[in-house]
Amino acid sequence: MEDTLINYIVLYILFEIYEVQWQKANTIIGMLARMYAEYKKSAFIFLMMHPTLYFAIMFAMLCDYNEYSLILLGVKSIDIITKMVLIKRVFIDKELSEELSLALLQPLNKLFPYMGLLLYPPLIYMAFEHVS
Repeated sequence: MEDTLINYIVLYILFEIYEVQWQKANTIIGMLARMYAEYKKSAFIFLMMHPTLYFAIMFAMLCDYNEYSLILLGVKSIDIITKMVLIKRVFIDKELSEELSLALLQPLNKLFPYMGLLLYPPLIYMAFEHVS
């Protein structure tokens, strides 16, 4: 049982590192620009480049939709939806307030893209440990 849990966590970490690498930039607008390049090709391709979302869906099913697996799925879904809404506002609709512009242009801490590596593995652990 512990080996299975470790395998899930390692797999998730590998998926998260992949996402961080293709999205990484010095500012949020830079990250959005990299994501928009894929989104322009196809929204389907954009979604396929988020394997952690599919992992979260699969993991929720494996854990009988317990509360921790649903939190993991919910946070991942909100993360991707937020990215898509920002891409639409910034690059498609070109509706950008001055405050949002300033926020998107702020330099990011080097550790910011790796926050998912701190947040999601504990949720995977808790979800796996609370399977009925």
